[in-house]
Amino acid sequence: MDVRPFVAVLLLSAGCTLGPDYERPDLALPEGWRDVSGSEQQSFANTPWWGVFRDPELVKLIQIALDENKDLEIAVERIEEARAIYGFTKADLYPKLDAYASAGSVQASRQGIPPLPAGVDNQNELYTVGATMSWELDFFGRIRRATEAELAQLYATEEARRSVVLALVTDVARAYVELRDFDRRLEISRRTLESRVRYVELARDRFEGGLTSELDWRQAEAEMHRTASLVFDFERLVRQKENELSTLLGRNPGGIPRGRALDELEIPASVPPGLPSELLDRRPDLRQAEQQLVSANARIGSAKALLYPSIALTGSFGWESTELGDLFDSPAQSWSIGANLLQPIFNAGQNQRRVEATESQQRQALYAYERSVLQAFREVEDSLVGFRQAGLRRGSEGERVTAERKVVELAELRYRGGVSAYLEVLDAQRSLFNAELDETSSLRDEVVGLIQIYKALGGGWPQEPGSVRDLRPEAGSAR
Repeated sequence: MDVRPFVAVLLLSAGCTLGPDYERPDLALPEGWRDVSGSEQQSFANTPWWGVFRDPELVKLIQIALDENKDLEIAVERIEEARAIYGFTKADLYPKLDAYASAGSVQASRQGIPPLPAGVDNQNELYTVGATMSWELDFFGRIRRATEAELAQLYATEEARRSVVLALVTDVARAYVELRDFDRRLEISRRTLESRVRYVELARDRFEGGLTSELDWRQAEAEMHRTASLVFDFERLVRQKENELSTLLGRNPGGIPRGRALDELEIPASVPPGLPSELLDRRPDLRQAEQQLVSANARIGSAKALLYPSIALTGSFGWESTELGDLFDSPAQSWSIGANLLQPIFNAGQNQRRVEATESQQRQALYAYERSVLQAFREVEDSLVGFRQAGLRRGSEGERVTAERKVVELAELRYRGGVSAYLEVLDAQRSLFNAELDETSSLRDEVVGLIQIYKALGGGWPQEPGSVRDLRPEAGSAR
C-alpha cells in the first residue's frame, strides 16, 4: 500500500494552528513611584524574608507555616490537578491503541428468510481477537491550542501557590507583630495597674488621715478597676492572636514562642521599591493573571479549529474464526485502514458562537489582568505612604510619652504637697496610659507597614527553579 499520502498529511498537520499567538499587552506603566526620589534598580523585595524581620522565632514560625499550612497544601494539590488535566488534554495529540477480544455463540432462526433446511446446523460460535488504532490529525491546531491553554492554567496554578506563600508569610509576620503589640499593651496595662493599686492605698491613707475627701479615694479605686478590665481584655486578645497564629501554622490552638520585643524588631532606614515595571514579573498574582490571559487566548484557536474539517486515521488488525483452534491461523486474519473527514455544514451557528464566546472570555481575561496591574500599583503606593507616615507618627508619639511622663511627675508632686486635687493626677495618669498605648500602636503600624510593602512588591516567595518544568511546546504558525 502506498503510504506517501498519509506521510504528507502528517507533515502538514504539524505546522498549522489557528487563532492568535500570545503577546503581552502594552500597558501604561508609571516611570516611578510618588514621593520616591530617583529610580533605584534594587528592590526591597529582593531581600529574603528571613533577612527582613531578623527575629529567629519569627523565622521558625514562618518555616513551620510553609511546611504545614493547610491552604498551602491545598494550593500544591491544585497544581497536581492542573498537571493531570494538562496531560489528559495533551494525550489527544497521540494515537490511541486499544485491544479487544470476544467469544460468543449465535443461533439463527430456522423460520427466517430464507428458512434453514433440516439438518443444517443453525448454531455457530465466533471468536475474535485484535487491536484498533485511531488518531485525530491536529491539522488546524485544535488539540495543540487546547493543550497550550491547559499548560497556561498549570502555570497559573503554580503562581497561585506562590501567591498563597506570599500571603502566608505576610499573615504570619503580621499576626506575630500584632501578638507582640498585645504583649506590650498587656505589659503596660499590668504595670499601670500596679501603679493604680498603690494610688488607691495612698488615697485611702490620706482620706483616713483627714488630709483629703473620700472622693479622691473612690476616684482612684474606680480608675484601678478600669485598668484591671483593660488587663483582662488584653489577655483575651493575646490568647485569640495565639490561636490565629496556630491556625496559620496548621496546628491546634496553643501557645506561641516569643522572640524579640516589638521595639526590638529591626526596621530598615530606607525601603527602596525598585522600578514599577518589575512588578509584572515579580508579583505572583500578576503572573497568574497573565497566564490566565494566555490560556484564554489559546482557547480562541481551539474554538476556531472546530469551524474546519477534522481528519482522523483509523485502523484495525486481528483474527476472527468460528473455531477457537483455528483463531490464529493465517486465513483468520483481518485488517482495515482508513481516513475519515468530518466537515461541519450546518449547526445553527453553534461553532461560530463558540468562537465569539472565547473571544469575549479573552477580553475579560485581558481586563482582569489590567485591573490586577492597577491594583498592584495602588497597593505599593498605599504601603509606601503608610509605612512612611507610621514612622513619623511613631516619632511624634514617642515625644508625647516623654512629655506625659513629665506631666505625671509634676502632678504627683503637687498632689503630695497638697497643692492640687487628685483629679489632676488622675487626668495626667490617664493621658500617660493612653499615650503609651498609642505609641505601641504606632510602632505596630510601622512594622506592619514594612510587611505590607514587602508583600506589595512581591517579595517573600521562594522561586524554585523547575518547580513546574518548562512544558511549553514550540509555537506553531498562526493563521
